[in-house]
Amino acid sequence: MWRVDRDGILLKVLITGSNGFIGQYLATYFNKKEFHENDYFVINTYRHLPAHLTSNNSNHFSVGNIDSKTQWQVALAGVDAVVHLAARVHVMKETHADPLEAFRAVNTQGTLNLARQAVAAGVKRFVYLSSIKVNGEQTLDKPFYADDKPAPQDPYAVSKFEAEQQLLALGKETGLEVVIIRPPLVYGPGVKGNFSRLIKLVNKSIPLPLAGINNSRSLVSIQNLCFLIETCLVHPKAAGEVFLVSDGQDLSTSELFKQIAMALGKSSRLFYLPQGWLRFMTHILGRSAEYERLFGSLQVDISKNEQLLGWQPEVSVETGIRHAVEDMEKLK
Repeated sequence: MWRVDRDGILLKVLITGSNGFIGQYLATYFNKKEFHENDYFVINTYRHLPAHLTSNNSNHFSVGNIDSKTQWQVALAGVDAVVHLAARVHVMKETHADPLEAFRAVNTQGTLNLARQAVAAGVKRFVYLSSIKVNGEQTLDKPFYADDKPAPQDPYAVSKFEAEQQLLALGKETGLEVVIIRPPLVYGPGVKGNFSRLIKLVNKSIPLPLAGINNSRSLVSIQNLCFLIETCLVHPKAAGEVFLVSDGQDLSTSELFKQIAMALGKSSRLFYLPQGWLRFMTHILGRSAEYERLFGSLQVDISKNEQLLGWQPEVSVETGIRHAVEDMEKLK
């Protein structure tokens, strides 16, 4: 299937969203031989080239906005596989008049446009990073499974699910080997967003009313996610499948704060307040969505990964959180 040299598989892999949190780490992962046995030549693509790159070259390309008209042909020349990370991500304060249209333009139409051009260029495998939000927003009595009936509930999740469906249909039509990965919250060195804010909050040693929360949330370290992406690139049984991913150990919100505090060498300083009061306070402040993220459960079952691919997480939650915290501390 792939080109093979004396040391293992040789893959020319195009990564979209190379200047993002996952894209930057994945390119580094592929370029470090000690992480794996295979050899990779990575093609990095960006909406706009980073400042230190003055022009397109053999492995760095600017493609502009991603939509149904984006031209990928030059970057796709000779590529064996695509890892599609670039997306219009979930935003807290939406300003677009029609959010679903905006998400579809990038996440659905832009993805299918890339996949069709990948087929024309002779690409064999297409790994698509979707979202656990395709399964739904929270779990109650059982975790999400990869083969559950999808239940996307917001425009972002709908656009990702539609992209999945169209990719799988294209794969059946053309022979393109499509693999879909739906991660929950991804964290690790270089992380920003909610996880970064959590670290900063714990670092301030502010007493928080979060003791005694008994929810369960699945997370995935960027190291484990990149390991699964690589596995999905080369494993013959991955083609045509959907996979969920996590570190294999779920945490309550209280436990997550304690793990971060431990990595910082600080006390978590959590105290107990009835959840009814907390729900009321967040509702009054217009922060009901934050309440669900803090107190709701979102668990994923990754047994399919081991059964089908022989894949298990390599990095523990404790180690992953320590790596994220240490990296943030270095940047001070």
